[in-house]
Amino acid sequence: MACSATTQPLLNFELSHSHQPKRPYSLPLCSFIKKPRLSPKPFFSQSKDYTKINIFSSPSLFSRQKPGSHVAAQSGYSSGEEAESLLPDSAYQEPFSWSSVIFPFLFPALGGLLFGYDIGATSGATISLQSPELSGTTWFNLSAIQLGLVVSGSLYGALLGSLLVYPIADSLGRRRELLIAALLYVLGGVLTAFAPGLSVLLVGRLLYGLGIGLAMHGAPLYIAETCPSQIRGTLISLKELFIVLGILLGYFVGSFQINAVGGWRYMYGCSAPVALLMGLGMWSLPPSPRWLILRAVQGKGSLQELKEKAILALSKLRGRAPGDAASEKQIEDTLISVKSAYMEQESEGNILEVFQGPSLKAFIIGGGLVLFQQITGQPSVLYYAGPILQSAGFSAAADATRLSVVVGLFKLLMTWIAVAKVDDLGRRPLLIGGVGGIALSLFLLCAYYKFLGEFPYVAVAALLLYVGCYQISFGPISWLMVSEIFPLRTRGKGISLAVLTNFGSNAIVTFAFSPLKELLGAENLFLLFGGIALISLLFVALYVPETKGLSLEEIESKILK
Repeated sequence: MACSATTQPLLNFELSHSHQPKRPYSLPLCSFIKKPRLSPKPFFSQSKDYTKINIFSSPSLFSRQKPGSHVAAQSGYSSGEEAESLLPDSAYQEPFSWSSVIFPFLFPALGGLLFGYDIGATSGATISLQSPELSGTTWFNLSAIQLGLVVSGSLYGALLGSLLVYPIADSLGRRRELLIAALLYVLGGVLTAFAPGLSVLLVGRLLYGLGIGLAMHGAPLYIAETCPSQIRGTLISLKELFIVLGILLGYFVGSFQINAVGGWRYMYGCSAPVALLMGLGMWSLPPSPRWLILRAVQGKGSLQELKEKAILALSKLRGRAPGDAASEKQIEDTLISVKSAYMEQESEGNILEVFQGPSLKAFIIGGGLVLFQQITGQPSVLYYAGPILQSAGFSAAADATRLSVVVGLFKLLMTWIAVAKVDDLGRRPLLIGGVGGIALSLFLLCAYYKFLGEFPYVAVAALLLYVGCYQISFGPISWLMVSEIFPLRTRGKGISLAVLTNFGSNAIVTFAFSPLKELLGAENLFLLFGGIALISLLFVALYVPETKGLSLEEIESKILK
């Protein structure tokens, strides 16, 4: 059912903020053109020229204008008339049907669910794999290094995938990248489940990790570039919810199969059917119209052919008739706008252009967020969940799988709160409040280990505060900001570098945790993480902008210039 200006959609998000009349579908789409349009009345009965067109931000394609803002022309008019915005008011909300929005989100989001599932399943699989009675193998007696390779094999595969996709992201395309990720997930899951020996098991873990690297790069790109911008924050944050759901699913399968002989094979193998569903779903979806238009402007294919594909893709994504007139007009105007904006830049980019100009500013913001997400101790703090809850007298802490489910459920609840509020409160308030809570929780953990050991509930409260604040801030918001902050020209490379930064810093923190704990002690380690959290709070306050309600191209033009 199509959403109207008065409809209350999923999660109680209002799709309109005023009662101004809707604009027609045929509004042009994005970017900024320096010269006025030749026709004085292209779409309205007004007589003014419009000098700015926001690429892809037509209400009937990808965007919502920020309330009260104007995309007004700054260049002069020979007539002396005051410049007006092509979209003079942000009240217009793009009509869309939820049936057409759900699947372009759901199938890419399954890539995140499979990433989370690997985390949850591994916790139980490592117990099963090393058990003489339950492993079902003769090679169950793994050394510490071998076990470490099994656990971190997917992580290093994700690192490798992030490196491989960096130079080819734009030529590969978002949809094709997710199809390859699904194939790698299937191969990795099946190979791991049927591994006759450790070497084959490690190859399977590496292949699965390659799928993670591609999926965590392609999923936020595809979702951000195809969904209406008034629900972009909600949908990309929901992808984080899917990761947490995947962790819970992995914990549940692990607890169900923990006493089965060869249960670790089922734990890893259950990912294959979900990956197959993801692949079939992505096969049914169209490519990103933004990507098709970018390729056309770059001269990477037949202009007419790519334009026709973009029209059909847009029609399908918005639940319209194939090749409808509104989509055709939007794509035509978008091509003109993108060409004008693109010609002002270098004719051909290079592999290092993400470190230049607006792209560098975007990388500092996006890369900084995913870096602080890891170095504030997120992997390490959760390692202490068991001992902390055990010290507080929770007998369930002895059961690792049940404890994991409890923590996972709390993570799920807090992530849902972030999803419900990200397009209402905005990105910055959630980040500032959440990171501030992370710092407080880390200092409380430090105090517990230093001189409050007789008050174990302080540690429990600190742990839950950390998990909750992380899930309403760094958890979903970092990846939301990464997906929307980079300019179209370098979006593929930029997100690839952000994914690489995320997995690289995760690996470093995971590796350094044990040596640092022995060197500093638990109390000083949490004090160190707390200090880093304060630095990250300062970074957010000074450098991270608010992007709520802005189209992707408005972010590029208003924030990165």
